[in-house]
Amino acid sequence: MNNYGNVKNTTHAMGWRMRNLELYRDSNHLCVLLHETEGNEEEGIHSNQYLILHREEGVLLDPGGFGVMPDVLEAMLDYCMPEQIKAIILSHQDPDIVGGLASWLEITQAQVWISRLWTRFIPHYGLPPKAVERLIAIPDEGARFTWNDGTELELLPAHFLHSEGNFHVYDPTSQILFSGDLGAAEMSSAALSPFVDDFPAHVCQIAGFHRRYMVSHRAVAVWRATLGDRPLSMIAPQHGAIYRGRAITDFLAWIDELPCGVDCLQPGGRFLP
Repeated sequence: MNNYGNVKNTTHAMGWRMRNLELYRDSNHLCVLLHETEGNEEEGIHSNQYLILHREEGVLLDPGGFGVMPDVLEAMLDYCMPEQIKAIILSHQDPDIVGGLASWLEITQAQVWISRLWTRFIPHYGLPPKAVERLIAIPDEGARFTWNDGTELELLPAHFLHSEGNFHVYDPTSQILFSGDLGAAEMSSAALSPFVDDFPAHVCQIAGFHRRYMVSHRAVAVWRATLGDRPLSMIAPQHGAIYRGRAITDFLAWIDELPCGVDCLQPGGRFLP
């Protein structure tokens, strides 16, 4: 039986509460949003970290910056041990995604999947010796991560949304698209609701970010063609609330028509509103 939206609360030794939000669960497969904290986030925008656990083998998606790494680990331990993490998949190279990577590589034997453009960049985050040997360069066309029983995750190209080398992770089992910065909202954890159920009310949280950070309408159109007609139960971005139900189709219709990035650039560094 599938379970969606289950919340698991744990208490850290320091006293604050941590919520793990289970997005999908069946007898073999789990997708969970880790590190939903109250009053304990890094300076800056709140980030989401995701764990996919399949038959006791885990994949971490965009595990976050250095400051949140201990809390994400604490949340993950409710489900698996570090030695069970087989892969860390990075949507792109930003520090709020990669900043804690050195610590993860010290405690796991995971491979690190990232765009081929960034395999020479992320060692500058202070990776441990020989960690470069564990980097998997994703070709521009994408790739598939495969578990031992043949179950797969699809790494879909999403270039220039917003990074030059950018990938989303589509999980066919749960039908969740983990969309990196696409769909992201500029919200603190205190203001964060777990899900977007009223997209028109949510637009004000995402419009400015998408107009500036998504590079062009063409990049969006190419991504939409790549996504195709894959069924979506959720769109889970790296920042802000998760889209479900009608909010998925509303978001896709909105992004299809949005001028963004270089489409809005004017002489003198000005941007169209």
